Amino acid sequence: MSDSTYKIPTMAELNAKGESPEILFWVGCAGSFDDRYKSVTKAFVKILNKVGTSFAVLGQEESCTGDPARRAGNEFLFQMQAMSNIQVLDGYNVKKIVTACPHCFNTLKNEYPELGGNYEVIHHSTFLQQLIDEGKVKPADGKAFKGQKITFHDSCYLGRANNVYEAPRKVLEALDTELVEMKRCKTNGLCCGAGGAQMFKDSEPGAKEINVERTEEAIDTGANIIASACPFCLTMLADGVKAKDKESEVNVFDLAELIAKAEDL
Repeated sequence: MSDSTYKIPTMAELNAKGESPEILFWVGCAGSFDDRYKSVTKAFVKILNKVGTSFAVLGQEESCTGDPARRAGNEFLFQMQAMSNIQVLDGYNVKKIVTACPHCFNTLKNEYPELGGNYEVIHHSTFLQQLIDEGKVKPADGKAFKGQKITFHDSCYLGRANNVYEAPRKVLEALDTELVEMKRCKTNGLCCGAGGAQMFKDSEPGAKEINVERTEEAIDTGANIIASACPFCLTMLADGVKAKDKESEVNVFDLAELIAKAEDL
């Protein structure tokens, strides 16, 4: 693997040279700090470098979008976070943002405009679908997942909040896999249990964890791969697979990881 695979310029570096990238890759907290989700960030960067997309990250200038703060009821902290990020983004004259986190996607796309932050925001599932449609990525050629059963879990903030249902499924279909749907999917999908800032608090008393309930639905499809497009969902589903003692039979991957593996990146 060459060093160019992980070539990740920052906006500051490009700005110093008088250059501006086609897209800003918004990494997000999970993509930056969560050990498991760092692999998704690396996979997506490999894809961006392979297809020659001009991109940059904010690096240390990127801060949390404020989504968990707003969901938990701390509107003041949300607005502080948002205004700080908007100032940085506008300082670099950012127009187009791609992110692998539906929470960041929803907040940047739908909630920053009310504070003056107006950008074209794309989730990485849609971006990957565009690359496949343009023929820049041909995952089926690698035959890595040909014929395998894959089920897709709809993230609340990608699906019900933003009506993005087909893009991730088209990405999976391009892998030449057998896509099997859970009983509750698309507009009727079940939350993984982490949304609304629940990711950061202890669960409340009950007979069963939501992520275990959802994982059981995924396992019932007979799929050996659960595909996700959200860091929170990936964590909750992976924990669910552990709780069901199915780690040797069922894997949980992000869409970017599946494409990178299929492309042998």
